[in-house]
Amino acid sequence: MAESFDLSGRVALVTGGGRGIGRAHCLLLAERGAAVLVCDLGTELDGTGVDRSVATAVAGEITARGGAAYADASDISTFPGGAAAVQAALDTFGRIDIVVNNAGLAGGAPIETVDAATLDRVMAVNFYGTVAVTRAAWPHLCAQGRGRVINTVSEVALDTRMGGAGTLGYGAAKAAVWSATISLAEAGRPHGITVNAISPGAATRMNQALFSSQAPPTGLDLDPVHVARVAAWLASDDAADVTGRVIHAAGGHHREYVVTRRRDTDLVARIDAALGGG
Repeated sequence: MAESFDLSGRVALVTGGGRGIGRAHCLLLAERGAAVLVCDLGTELDGTGVDRSVATAVAGEITARGGAAYADASDISTFPGGAAAVQAALDTFGRIDIVVNNAGLAGGAPIETVDAATLDRVMAVNFYGTVAVTRAAWPHLCAQGRGRVINTVSEVALDTRMGGAGTLGYGAAKAAVWSATISLAEAGRPHGITVNAISPGAATRMNQALFSSQAPPTGLDLDPVHVARVAAWLASDDAADVTGRVIHAAGGHHREYVVTRRRDTDLVARIDAALGGG
């Protein structure tokens, strides 16, 4: 199927843009015509270390293909860092139109050992980072009367089939991003700003260990580009009426998460039988 979602003249900021899904976002947005700020500290999986060459390499790929890109190493896990990333986009390209909050950090601990440091670490990157970058970009998007914010969540957050391996941390942080997506979508409606989230399924270094012990379904192509295609569509004018939605994207397959309260469940029947009601 042909895709012609033109993003020419738009400026996109992609956090965690140096590897995996973030890199795919950057390359495809640039291919569609957007100028891209590739924001990535180049950390290890546990969030330690800094390698500026990670973002630089992706920006180099884009410019080598005739696109416009700039590498940035702001630490978006803090509000000043999120503001610095947005300012880098403004200083380099003069505007900002698309925010892809992709940067993420896995981690957590069981209830017996979880502590504040563990929760602070995963919340800082996944949740605070998402809010910090969006907050800094918000007044500029409002002034333009148009904006696209695309967050990254996880099935571990709210899908009881996933379980989160019984740990507290990453899933809770992604649930917070899920909630923020809904809240921000309402805040953005009067200003022409859409806010959506993608729950991605792709082969990246974050889940390499999982897939080495539990192979994905045979024939499922987990190339991150399939996730990036959804983000590029959400960033386009074609999706101007889509906001507050959560899409699961994996291997070219798309599903929407819809959370509703229901009357017709076994639990409700038991409660009504025990307490009365209806």
